[in-house]
Amino acid sequence: MKDTKPPAMGLDEWEDFLKERYPEAAPAAEPFRATNPAKKKEEFRNYEANARPSVREFYRQNHRHQTYDFVQAKRKEFLGLSRREMSVWEALEYLNTLVDDSDPDTDLSQLDHLLQTAEQIRHDCHPRWFILAGLIHDLGKILCLYGEPQWAVVGDTFPVGCAWSDKIVFHEFFADNSDRNEARYQQKLGVYDEGCGLDAVSMSWGHDEYLYNVVKDYMPVGALYMIRYHSFYPAHRDGAYNYLMNDNDREMFKWVRAFNPYDLYTKSQEKPDLAKLRPFYDDLIKEYFPTKLRW
Repeated sequence: MKDTKPPAMGLDEWEDFLKERYPEAAPAAEPFRATNPAKKKEEFRNYEANARPSVREFYRQNHRHQTYDFVQAKRKEFLGLSRREMSVWEALEYLNTLVDDSDPDTDLSQLDHLLQTAEQIRHDCHPRWFILAGLIHDLGKILCLYGEPQWAVVGDTFPVGCAWSDKIVFHEFFADNSDRNEARYQQKLGVYDEGCGLDAVSMSWGHDEYLYNVVKDYMPVGALYMIRYHSFYPAHRDGAYNYLMNDNDREMFKWVRAFNPYDLYTKSQEKPDLAKLRPFYDDLIKEYFPTKLRW
């Protein structure tokens, strides 16, 4: 019998899908707004109909399994940071062993993509901590090397333990999530208080939250928001979950939004010259981090 199961999603396919959902604005476009009231709901959803089968399957698995209890279990499993000790460069080299078989036409590694992001940020004269956040923002993807499925590593993040916003892509796939049967999780605020602040909110599990916990004692708060919430597209691109945020969250999300274009639109086929760039990034890493970090 023919196997009709969709192929596994490659690491870059999620980011390609994001670019289709949120195309890069033309230089003369209006300033970014978190929400566009003139945009019709059917226009907003067109990208779902055109998504590749592997992407649809990824979101189906993600929305089925990312329950409140699952997230608490993963936090307990990983946030003790007891798996290994590595420097930032060792972590970058470790991530570099992760091969994306879905994109055979590129010779660029995970490290190349991170350097491209950091170098564009550097080119635009942002603060040094902003550049460093660009270099390391995807290091949490080493979760894949621990054996975690991709739906528990990448993907749009969202709060668990409360009602799912209709701004979450492929919202219909939450029909298979067991939290649907928990009345308290289906309320707007769920287990949270209005305005409690995102630090009190459990987000769906993935590379963002993991890396945030690795580096939270060392980087400025703006960088930490960029790392922790760069995949929280329902909020920073579509304006959802404002009722859970406090004033500090709203202020710090300016950094998340400033980072987003570099995260999505800086990939190219030009391979960075690591030997030339390494001294700058050695100094930058030493400025903020100890020799070893717990992972």
